[in-house]
Amino acid sequence: MLTMVIKQQKGVALITVMLIVALIAILATQMTARLQLQMQRTTNIGSNQQAYWYAMGAEAFAKRVLLQSLEDDAEVTHLGQIWAQGENTFPVALGQITGEISDLQGCFNLNALRADEDDNDNAGTVNGTKKSITRTAFEELLIALAIEGVGSFEAEYMADALTDWLDTNSGISGSGGAEDNDYASKEFPYLAANNYLASFAELRIVEHFTVPVINKLKEYTCILPNTNLNKVNINTIAEDKPEILVAMLGISQNDASQALSARGDEGFTTVEDFFSLAELSKADISAEQKKQFAVKSEYFKLKATASFNNSYFALNTIMKVDNKNNISVISRIIGRE
Repeated sequence: MLTMVIKQQKGVALITVMLIVALIAILATQMTARLQLQMQRTTNIGSNQQAYWYAMGAEAFAKRVLLQSLEDDAEVTHLGQIWAQGENTFPVALGQITGEISDLQGCFNLNALRADEDDNDNAGTVNGTKKSITRTAFEELLIALAIEGVGSFEAEYMADALTDWLDTNSGISGSGGAEDNDYASKEFPYLAANNYLASFAELRIVEHFTVPVINKLKEYTCILPNTNLNKVNINTIAEDKPEILVAMLGISQNDASQALSARGDEGFTTVEDFFSLAELSKADISAEQKKQFAVKSEYFKLKATASFNNSYFALNTIMKVDNKNNISVISRIIGRE
């Protein structure tokens, strides 16, 4: 009987030891897994940080490229300069850097629809009063882009809504306008910004704007931060985008295409040279319309992506060149647009 009890106790002790060993093994496995996860997380953070600094290096390099372009020609910005080489990729240790510089004045600034408080010439439409040339150009651009379902009626409504989104007052600028009361009555209410646009994504909550319209506008327009400047550089408008000239000057697409083709490798040195072209001199273009154009740009955008050890970082930087040719960063957006 005593022998049986001893055997049972030995069996219990053996089971207990096995349970303890199993628990230790489980804990050791969990600790190892957590340690590996923590090590991988630390590696990922380090790789992401390195990718970030690669992207910042691309920004610094872009500044040097722009400075070199300014040293080569301080008075004119054109597509023959070194900044306009398009997308370039550079191999680096355990990764690569890709960057592209674009001129943000080679397109129509959507923030230009916001009028200055004392700017009567650029005032928007209010219940039938005269439209500004900027407002008219935006409507004409929407029509010229031939977006399905967008005609003069829809273009006017979108211009009304965007004008109200940008302006500082609470008055409706037209039949398609929308202010706080209109947005506050939605299922998920919000208020009009009454300020400059910050990104194209913001257009998705502006009345009447649809995804197809926004996607098309991205190709022909830009958003300059905190300014309603709309000085389009005639030397940097893409040759396949004559619709910008069609909208801003009221000329035919054929004349606009020929005018862009006539720029030459180094563009025009003055706005007057551009408007002396036969295609434009025959058109009825007002002095006010001509004031919308320039041959030198102030705003540039860098789109950079960097990779390091399977980590990726995307950076969009907007830079401004002042009248002394100093370059400053005025906006950084992390992530792809």
